[in-house]
Amino acid sequence: MKLRLANETDSPALLDIYGQYLSTTVTFEYTLPDSTEFVRRIHSVSAVYPYLVLVDEEKTLGYAYAHRIAERAAYGWGAELSIYLRRDAVGRGLGKRLYQTLMELLRLQGVRTVYGLVASPNPASERLHAALGFRRMGVQQKAGYKNGCWIDLLWFEKAIAPYDSAPAPVAPLSSLPKRQVQAVLDSF
Repeated sequence: MKLRLANETDSPALLDIYGQYLSTTVTFEYTLPDSTEFVRRIHSVSAVYPYLVLVDEEKTLGYAYAHRIAERAAYGWGAELSIYLRRDAVGRGLGKRLYQTLMELLRLQGVRTVYGLVASPNPASERLHAALGFRRMGVQQKAGYKNGCWIDLLWFEKAIAPYDSAPAPVAPLSSLPKRQVQAVLDSF
């Protein structure tokens, strides 16, 4: 098994995985993005944050990425996490390991707090966040409508670095030493 940074050639495999969730309330999207749009999303996230792909013998098992929690400048030290696994890869501890690796890279970048937004009910995701020490912050009731019902959104948070009084801006992942990033990826 190998964990690496995503690139545009991963788009078809990632779309296949994401497509497994489209009929559920795990994602609030109604239609599957096309390959061009998915490549744009990979590039957009990767400009600053990690976009990770887990591969086992050329078979993509899952992916995880982060993005800024909100746009105003004061939110700059927070990141929202997302993770998607192939259905046959669920329940093997891969999600936990992917999240841990993602959080370590974010910590190195200078992110202080990570957030998980979970459509409810989603017991597997709720257990994942609890197992990784996230605190449930609250519920955004009836945040979305899909599949004929209103869906609550659970907010989870976790501090991953100290809150110093003069934090440096979050560094783009590409500005970190390549050896350091590779060492984190290899620790998966």
